[in-house]
Amino acid sequence: MQAFRDAVEAVDHEAIERLLADDVVFRSPVAFAPYSGRAMTAGILRAVFRVFEDFRYVRQIDDGADHVLVFEAQINGRSVHGCDILHTNADGLIEEFTVMVRPLSAANALAERMADEFAAEMKRMDTSSQ
Repeated sequence: MQAFRDAVEAVDHEAIERLLADDVVFRSPVAFAPYSGRAMTAGILRAVFRVFEDFRYVRQIDDGADHVLVFEAQINGRSVHGCDILHTNADGLIEEFTVMVRPLSAANALAERMADEFAAEMKRMDTSSQ
């Protein structure tokens, strides 16, 4: 999905959020239960931007409504390889968003860093909704 890739590479949070369906389901590589909804998913993605360093997509595979964006990044000096697996609805909006990462040491570093960033993002979202 080129529009999503372009928005990520431009660090355009508003454009990313516009590409998410209202009922998008986000599956994290470090959390068992999925997260639902545009606001929650956008918040998670904002936090991810603060965690990943030197993030870059290195490959894109598109097959109709299914898209895979392969990425490389760094977390605390650890190399991360992963992919964003996207499924779009009839309106072209992302309705399923799954992230996979490797190796295990990178997934552990991601979980550790995201715990703090996720909490901060949820607090920011809670404050902005009041």
